Amino acid sequence: MTHRSARPGRRWHGLLAAVAILAVLGLVAVVGARWLARNTDVFPVSTPWGPECSVWTGEDQVRLDRDQARRATTAAAVSAQGDSAPVEAPGTDDIPDAVMTVLEEGPEEDAGPSLTCRSVKDPDLRVQEDLEPSGLTPRAEELKDGMEEHFSDLSLGGYYPGGYDTGHGEGSAHYEGRAIDVFYRPVDADNRREGWVMAHWLIAHAPDYAVDVIIFDDRIWSTYYPSLGWRDYEADPDNEILRHLDHVHVDVQRGSESPGG
Repeated sequence: MTHRSARPGRRWHGLLAAVAILAVLGLVAVVGARWLARNTDVFPVSTPWGPECSVWTGEDQVRLDRDQARRATTAAAVSAQGDSAPVEAPGTDDIPDAVMTVLEEGPEEDAGPSLTCRSVKDPDLRVQEDLEPSGLTPRAEELKDGMEEHFSDLSLGGYYPGGYDTGHGEGSAHYEGRAIDVFYRPVDADNRREGWVMAHWLIAHAPDYAVDVIIFDDRIWSTYYPSLGWRDYEADPDNEILRHLDHVHVDVQRGSESPGG
């Protein structure tokens, strides 16, 4: 039996169809990116492509690379602390004024999340079983040192010499010495804005300290959903502690191996 080769016209038709499909997919991606950038007016998002970080200025989503986000949030922290800041503000000439304004002062109408970054778990991390005398793992100690290096007069908690075995929710990272709470009391507008300055600094520096989860002010960010940014955090509506209204919770990654692995 003989076989006829496909006619050239058919091959061209197939090629044109493939090109058309790719063009449609590309258009969808572009439109989707523009929609996310211009219509996400509740929380900032960070798409899986492009720069790692995004700031919502109230009018636009402004994309920042990781270094810009680090410098912007550090400069905002220095501005918020004034003369008590333990570090000097880094240069931010390459960052739009609108971004710095919202990071330093918060949104005009109300305090809330303005910046997010995508960050994933580090597969090379190993479990650290032993606690430091403070009750934190070495990784969490490094995070604590980093916060205290950049922020003065912090009110810290959530850890205890020897570690906690009660007082937190089931499966809490506090029991493993991986979590720190930064308190901003009482719950009012000024303290909420200070809390968001800290939360933004943490998210911008997440890869530096293997940050895994941040919770504050009814919002949660985690490496589990790195591109979704700040999501609603559901807790007892009558309990400001469980809602994390009075403190920023941050925990570091556990590691990729089980104890003794």
